[in-house]
Amino acid sequence: MAGIFIVAPTPALRAGLRALLAQADPAWEVVGEASSIGDDRTGADADLFLLADPDQLAPLSAALSGARSQSAVVLTDDVAAAEALRHLPLHGWAVAPADATVQELHAAVLAAVQGMVVLPAQMAAQLIEPLAGARATGRVEGPELKQPLTPREIEVLEWVSRGLPSKMIAHELAVSESTVKFHLSSIYAKLGVASRTEAVSRAARLGLITL
Repeated sequence: MAGIFIVAPTPALRAGLRALLAQADPAWEVVGEASSIGDDRTGADADLFLLADPDQLAPLSAALSGARSQSAVVLTDDVAAAEALRHLPLHGWAVAPADATVQELHAAVLAAVQGMVVLPAQMAAQLIEPLAGARATGRVEGPELKQPLTPREIEVLEWVSRGLPSKMIAHELAVSESTVKFHLSSIYAKLGVASRTEAVSRAARLGLITL
């Protein structure tokens, strides 16, 4: 039996997801729900987070409990969610379509709880094909990004380029410092860099920010 914590922006959406989960497997238990993930140990006792909003992936990093293996399923059609998920300390994770059917949701939750990674076929193709082409030509790191930065990541980069530390960026964006650090980790991965200086330099070369 899996304990699932639902994160969705509206009561109607949360109710709909509860109904889908009940149809998918009556043994699954919804242990809580929220419109967003805060810094109050949201879902600390859950086996799996079910997120209807991919923007909640950033605060999810801080909510994960080190005392237990936790998984996540995100309902989205945005391929960037997969990039964010793979950098989180999760037991397993899955991406399912935003309008997932009972069968699709069942498969995603079951796989994630069992420690597997699952993506819709079309999304997997988007991730695999560019990498395969790059390896075939011997160029894994090309001049352009395979994964675009999100508007929030670009906003974080702009503050970084002004020399602000994570704590001050968090204040400017009205988010937690851990959320800023999560965005930075994703930015480094997408840009293929290891420091703030390299990130700013590469982003400027790509025209993502103006120095």
